[in-house]
Amino acid sequence: MSRLESIDLVRLRWFVAVAQELHFARAAKALHISRQKLSHTVIDLENELGTKLFVPGAQPTQLTDDGRALLEQAREVISRADSAAGEQPEAPAGLRVGFVPGVTVSKWTRIWGERFPQTPLEVIALAQAGQEVALREGAVDMCFVRLPIDRAGMSAIPLYREVPVVVVQKEHPLSVFDEVRLADLADERLQDTSDLDAVAGALELVAAAGGAAIVPHSLARLHHRRDLVYRPLLDVPDTEVALAWPVGHTSDLVEDFIGVVRGRSERSSRAPARAEDDEPRKKTAAKKASGRPAPAKKKPARRRGR
Repeated sequence: MSRLESIDLVRLRWFVAVAQELHFARAAKALHISRQKLSHTVIDLENELGTKLFVPGAQPTQLTDDGRALLEQAREVISRADSAAGEQPEAPAGLRVGFVPGVTVSKWTRIWGERFPQTPLEVIALAQAGQEVALREGAVDMCFVRLPIDRAGMSAIPLYREVPVVVVQKEHPLSVFDEVRLADLADERLQDTSDLDAVAGALELVAAAGGAAIVPHSLARLHHRRDLVYRPLLDVPDTEVALAWPVGHTSDLVEDFIGVVRGRSERSSRAPARAEDDEPRKKTAAKKASGRPAPAKKKPARRRGR
């Protein structure tokens, strides 16, 4: 029986099932395999070991002396294998982070990969309309959301603000402006951009039929077209991007990701996450964010007389 350690565990388990039941049909049923397959497996095992494990033709089924010896050894081998499997460290739990259109997460995913190479990070693109549902139904652990959201049961850290922009055709008179005000749009046909998930279609209409569209800067950049330009709109409220997660789900992984997003160093101590940032942090983040596009260099700013 010196070759026992090299025998496939599945075949050993099947042999043990027959040896305990002393009935091939019942053992096959318990193993959810055919009786014929089980019989062939036992015959192959006997041929490999060069001995009979069951008394030929015995009714009911009986083990030979070698069969009884193999049963004891097989149980030990299987027990050791099961113990070793139980001692294997569990694969590290991963973190699922969603993001809505316009949010760029590559910097944070790169830092996470460098800092936590053994912990999987799955980033999931979500529609703007699905950001809250994904968080509340557990499809993601955290999400970069565009505010406002229903804050009931949610923690959120505001990250940066985005200035809205006006998108017009490249030849439009407003294209020579550095900045635009609502008054400049009084005579313009505005495309409906209330559904941020349908911005691409609205910009397609601007390109085809003219008029203008007002969208967050990141979405204008995401759906950039050569035949369109965008200019900052000054007197419309900014939009705000935040990192959100369900209250009560602030796990160690969530804290680690918050640290990455907030720019904590690898050696810095983990500070408890807070739902609101202090104002200086907001201002600093806003300056660093790409929400406000650089002034156009095409031509000097000109204002319409009114």
